[in-house]
Amino acid sequence: MGRNATPDVNAGPVPGAGAASLAVDVRGVSRVFAGRKGASVTALDDVSLTVAPGEFVSLIGPSGCGKSTLLRLIADLDTPTTGEIRVFGKPARQARIDQDYGIAFQQAGLLPWRTVTGNIELPLELHGAGRAARRARAAELIELVGLSEFAGHYPDQLSGGMQQRVAIARSLAESPSLLLMDEPFGALDEMTRERMQNELVRICGETSAAVVFVTHSIPEAVFLSNRVVVLEPRPGRIRDVLRVGLGNPGERGETLREDEEFFRAVSQVRELLHGEAPAGARGAATQ
Repeated sequence: MGRNATPDVNAGPVPGAGAASLAVDVRGVSRVFAGRKGASVTALDDVSLTVAPGEFVSLIGPSGCGKSTLLRLIADLDTPTTGEIRVFGKPARQARIDQDYGIAFQQAGLLPWRTVTGNIELPLELHGAGRAARRARAAELIELVGLSEFAGHYPDQLSGGMQQRVAIARSLAESPSLLLMDEPFGALDEMTRERMQNELVRICGETSAAVVFVTHSIPEAVFLSNRVVVLEPRPGRIRDVLRVGLGNPGERGETLREDEEFFRAVSQVRELLHGEAPAGARGAATQ
């Protein structure tokens, strides 16, 4: 596996990719929230970002910089004040209607009265899939996330890491080509978090889904990503983009965390977060 942690100044996705073939295309997006007494808060200011199919992109920055706001806008859980967002060439709203993406949050959000199988089946059930098809897909995903022995268990019978695996499986139920993940491992202890990162890179390798991933953890962003997007404090703007040249995320293993190039990339992201640009680190969010 080729290793090169030096950032690529052409830090956009696959060269030559047209807008229709991009997983995510964010163009000049701003989000302004109305405040008290006529004041307003600018959460995002003129943000542009593209994500190629199969690419893993992490968003990192200080609290309040607009990471989760940007993810919610891509997911059509909120609407930009200005700008445009397209997902696989479609308006974000149409992509949501077409179930083109799956979404996972920090809290697993499982229904306590449903088993592991029942929770994973839920999105399929809501969209009219037959019972046999739901069961077959749920069984496939339960095996994918390594929980075959727990298919009949309820959420309160599972550890936090296991609950997150169920949530990830549920987000994959309709075979999305894009995963939107907002700090899905943030509430886990460090050992469980690393195991879940390993699981996620394996799952992404098997499904080839593109991922937009919000995190506060620099090592997590580096371990998982093709590119790390560093945002500035409010108003949220993209400060820089670091291409992480540590091989295909789906092929990364436990030993990568001890690799010299891994530590080098972690240091580069840390410097960018503090407003320092390592030599050659200036990147572009778009092509």
